[in-house]
Amino acid sequence: MAGRGRPRSFDRQQALEAAMQVFWTKGYKGTSMADLTHALGINSPSLYAAFGSKEALFREAIELFTSDTQRYNVLNGLEEASTAREGIERMLRDTAVNFSQPASPGGCFITLAAIHKDCDELETDPIFEELRTMRAYPIERVRERVARAIAEGELPSSVDPAAIASFYITFQQGMSLRARDGASRDALLALAESGMRAWDALIG
Repeated sequence: MAGRGRPRSFDRQQALEAAMQVFWTKGYKGTSMADLTHALGINSPSLYAAFGSKEALFREAIELFTSDTQRYNVLNGLEEASTAREGIERMLRDTAVNFSQPASPGGCFITLAAIHKDCDELETDPIFEELRTMRAYPIERVRERVARAIAEGELPSSVDPAAIASFYITFQQGMSLRARDGASRDALLALAESGMRAWDALIG
């Protein structure tokens, strides 16, 4: 029996969405070509013809994820809020909602895509270096927001913006893992509330 070629009705965007879901669930290293061809409903030659390679397909999946503001951008409230504390609280609450969308595998694609990484590839695989850079971006955004609050007199000069940013983004990444493990939206919202209880200690 002939293998599956590319169907005449092949929808590239729909296939890309399906591939993103697989990468999101299994991670980049944990996803095999068989996983991808099964999810996309095409054979390997057709996949290579449509997307070039597994790496190229993964890069497109990242672009798809980051271009969808409903799925990716949980930082809007950080700048829109009137205070740094309110901004971080909104970020965590938006995270709880975002990470518990019923149509997604749960958690953050950018965080979870690297969890199957081999230790010996830490310094050699450009895919993981790019993901590391992307995960650092929200840390910098929170650091900048706290630094602005200090400059504007909202917070004392003794506050360490980098420490606060590191704490809350690490906390947010933990929420991603809890979401992947099946935590409900209510449970994630409760975590967000718990995280904000650390605020006074962090700025004290």
